[in-house]
Amino acid sequence: MASVRFTVTPTKAEDLPGLSDTSPDLSSRSGARVRFGSRESVNRSDPLSETSGGVTTVATAAGGGAETPEHSSTEQGDGNSKISSVYINNTHGVDDDDFYDRNLALFEEEMDTRPKVSSLLSRLANYTNLTQGAKEHEEAESIGEKKKASKSPQMGTFMGVYLPCLQNIFGVILFLRLTWVVGTAGILQALCIVFICCCCTMLTAISMSAIATNGVVPAGGSYFMISRSLGPEFGGAVGLCFYLGTTFAGALYILGAVEILVVYIAPKAAIFEGEGAAMLNNMRIYGTIFLLLMSLLVFVGVKYVNKLASIFLACVIVSIISIYVGALVSAFKEPHFPVCMLGNRTINSHDVADDQCRKTTPAMMEKTTFLWKHFCQGPELNASCDEYFKANNFTEITGIPGLASGIIAENLWSSYLSKGDVLEKRSLSSSHISHPTSAHHPYVFSDITTSFTLLVGIFFPSVTGIMAGSNRSGDLKDAQRSIPIGTILAILTTSLVYLSNVVLFGACIEGVVLRDKFGDSVKGNLVVGTLAWPSPWVIVIGSFFSTCGAGLQSLTGAPRLLQAIAKDNIIPFLRVFGHGKANGEPTWALLLTALIAELGILIASLDLVAPILTMFFLMCYLFVNLACALQTLLRTPNWRPRFSYYHWTLSFLGMTICLALMFISSWYYAIVAMVIAGMIYKYIEYHGAEKEWGDGIRGLSLSAARYALLRLEEGPPHTKNWRPQVLVLLKLDEDAHVKSPRLLTFASQLKAGKGLTIVGTVVSGNFLQSYGEALAAEQTLKHLMDKERVKGFCQCIVAQKPREGISHMIQSSGLGGMKPNTVVMGWPHAWRQSDDPQTWKTFINTVRVTTAAHLALLVPKNISLFPSNSELCTEGYIDVWWIVHDGGMLMLLPFLLRQHKVWRKCAMRIFTVAQMEDNSIQMKKDLATFLYHLRIEADVEVVEMHDSDISAYTYERTLMMEQRSQMLRQMRLSKSDREREAQLVKDRNSMLRLTSIGSDDDDDTDGGDSEHHRRVQMTWTKEKTSQYRATHSGCSTPEGFRDMLSIRPDHSNVRRMHTAVKLNEVIVNKSHDARLVLLNMPGPPRNPDGDENYMEFLEVLTEGLERVLLVRGGGSEVITIYS
Repeated sequence: MASVRFTVTPTKAEDLPGLSDTSPDLSSRSGARVRFGSRESVNRSDPLSETSGGVTTVATAAGGGAETPEHSSTEQGDGNSKISSVYINNTHGVDDDDFYDRNLALFEEEMDTRPKVSSLLSRLANYTNLTQGAKEHEEAESIGEKKKASKSPQMGTFMGVYLPCLQNIFGVILFLRLTWVVGTAGILQALCIVFICCCCTMLTAISMSAIATNGVVPAGGSYFMISRSLGPEFGGAVGLCFYLGTTFAGALYILGAVEILVVYIAPKAAIFEGEGAAMLNNMRIYGTIFLLLMSLLVFVGVKYVNKLASIFLACVIVSIISIYVGALVSAFKEPHFPVCMLGNRTINSHDVADDQCRKTTPAMMEKTTFLWKHFCQGPELNASCDEYFKANNFTEITGIPGLASGIIAENLWSSYLSKGDVLEKRSLSSSHISHPTSAHHPYVFSDITTSFTLLVGIFFPSVTGIMAGSNRSGDLKDAQRSIPIGTILAILTTSLVYLSNVVLFGACIEGVVLRDKFGDSVKGNLVVGTLAWPSPWVIVIGSFFSTCGAGLQSLTGAPRLLQAIAKDNIIPFLRVFGHGKANGEPTWALLLTALIAELGILIASLDLVAPILTMFFLMCYLFVNLACALQTLLRTPNWRPRFSYYHWTLSFLGMTICLALMFISSWYYAIVAMVIAGMIYKYIEYHGAEKEWGDGIRGLSLSAARYALLRLEEGPPHTKNWRPQVLVLLKLDEDAHVKSPRLLTFASQLKAGKGLTIVGTVVSGNFLQSYGEALAAEQTLKHLMDKERVKGFCQCIVAQKPREGISHMIQSSGLGGMKPNTVVMGWPHAWRQSDDPQTWKTFINTVRVTTAAHLALLVPKNISLFPSNSELCTEGYIDVWWIVHDGGMLMLLPFLLRQHKVWRKCAMRIFTVAQMEDNSIQMKKDLATFLYHLRIEADVEVVEMHDSDISAYTYERTLMMEQRSQMLRQMRLSKSDREREAQLVKDRNSMLRLTSIGSDDDDDTDGGDSEHHRRVQMTWTKEKTSQYRATHSGCSTPEGFRDMLSIRPDHSNVRRMHTAVKLNEVIVNKSHDARLVLLNMPGPPRNPDGDENYMEFLEVLTEGLERVLLVRGGGSEVITIYS
């Protein structure tokens, strides 16, 4: 029997015309390849030369000899013509690396919108160049100013976060007010105050760490974190509160420095003599002078401030160490600081000599002392004196009894005083004569009325400064690691210092001395200085320089914060403060900051400025906790902090403590601060916050009604707010049962109960006659949704044609901002055997419609093998094959799936393909860095695909595909014949794959054996041909069948088949044991004639894989490295 067969003749590269002799043959299988041109051989003047490497085909008939090889004819095109796109069936070649890539031919039509992963990763050196959809980053890049090449940030956790936080947290309150707080509140209540304040900052630091590690924090720190998390309205309000808090902090530090100077260092420098108002005037004058000098220094250059910062920090550390050393020394030797007491009342000993704490001198002739004159009307022994003075005697007690004295028992309890009360030691005996004290008597008086709430407001500024590290995020080598570790360690360190100091002060210092705010009872010494070793001057000088340094830091940071707010242009009247000097220094913002700080200095009292500062910082911390709690509860897909030790309950607890502290410390200040923040919020809202940064608050709009829908409709969602709003397309059978219920199961696993889900189906027919069927279909969908516990909506559309119904559903689903952005539909698994080609045509049409609508598309293949909600994957991998970048869907989907219990235990692997021209080692490093910034944990592997020749298997598979397509068109096979044909194709595929593998194994041998393996035969026999001619009229003419046999595969199809085969080989090799494989879905051909070929390409691409999810992005970015 003579047979009709096709033989693919293996062709050496050097035998083909049009190939360069120097073309590298990188494949080890070149012995069994049909080579179609080479990138090196393409002539720019001959765009058609790609086909010059022809296909050698030999047709042998009964008794006929073999024809000589023929090369496919080429047409000479215009040498200057420029081809911008490649179509299936287009024989034109394009001299472009992306389009010419033989291994990615399936994706070449969309390379302009979906670039290769290698080209994307090559842009990751500067992360702001990554397509983000974030307007602020794009605007920053579009500025035409030429910037000097900046050095890469090199600061680590210790120098970049820990030490700056220490410097900002330790400050004026520790040295000037903590002893007074301990003496007034007692050790127990003081510990409670310190503990509450430290808990507040610790919980805020945990929330801040989560926000700071949720992406790349731009230089700008805390303001950027709040504004980009909560939106422009909240961001502007809280940003201004934070700015005002930082500005008043500057005033507080300056007042502290002036107090140290005028009271402790140089009392004679006071311009106004006396107490009360005179002291306040001194503070105002010197405070204004200090403010001018510091502002001038900041204006001249911040670099000087930064250079001085380390000196100021050293002063703080030395001062604190001297306190601990002094406390230990006091256990063995008491410092000599006697305190003069009259009865149990404390005497102001500024002008009292060491031996003058008595009524008369013990000389031969009894004389009255200096103190006698203050209590009596004259120096005579018989002068009229104060009743309390006459009834009590002077005694001296030790001001610093020391650690071993047991004084801690007396200092455990509180001793709150009213303004004008005398400081008394309750354990000393005295005659209780109810005689009013006079301001002329040399007692130590309380200058203000004290209470627990007042002390909280005064102490809280000493724990602020926790955001110093995040403010330096732009200078950190690894901000996502350094900010949480450095900040939390700094808070733990400072909390330990504060708590230990409370106990040490109470255990070492006499109670009346602790309650003596200005040290009048110890000759005007700084109270904490009396405990220091070796001299009080260590603390005095150290605290003076540290307060000056902290003031400079505040005057440096606050103007930059205001400048950042002004540059964001969310508050129009602040726009002028965005300008500055040529080098970017915020001149106008510094001027406004100095004016506001002057208001704080005019208040002149440290104790009155501190609660104002407390309010603004507590407001800021409250919103940081709110941002973290909201984003955690809403489970925004972009919320993936690298810092994992956070919980929404901790954030809510921190928020509650902040709110409580605001009203505890000063309820009227709290109301004023909230009113100011509310007014700024409404102002930004009404005057148009033109910025859209993506924020956690906007996520609440999904569960609100009309107001939220209108807000959602204002603009497209930001990348950070993107979450899959799913439209699930289900198909019903004749009995109105869902064909693939697992599609809905998969959608529920993807959603985890969040966002929008619409389940839709199309009923064929006329709406007037099929309304009942539509209602029944809708009930079926609702029942299935209840069964799968999917919360959402169902939609049923009646249409004459399913493809039109699906198109209408995609166009019309949703309302306002709640429109689906992702379509999930099943794979037409029996499309080859189907009588009706409309099955796969509808599928391809849906792919085209979703692409036109800019919607993402998910196609689970072999959906029946996907796990149900009760089948947990206890181990295994979710493999992502990232071939081209189309918005980051492939990165986001595994993260979302792993939120569900079914996939939670699966690890994630990401594979990407490197071509010959790519640096695979660098690609792997860039991809690992990219995933690190995305906060996604995954193993990374770069698979190298060499630019190999096209195999005989690929060529035969393409030839068979095109023959089958033509047969289906010409012969119109019946169902039974088509099934046999499908089986024939399947058997043929298996044989071809085995043959191809066999030839690959033996391609190094020469002679007849290898030739035997390389000879591939078609199985169309003469009997089969005669049978078809007899039974099918469409091919009854010899010409029809001869046309079919004379097919030569289209060059474009061969290249696409080559891509599918090569990728499939690699994917099956690497991911055969994966629980789920996610893969870029190539786009359908622009020429509809190749639709059936497209289905074949997808089948080849996914052969041998159990569970596949084909993913097609919607054209917009859905994942970002930014916070």
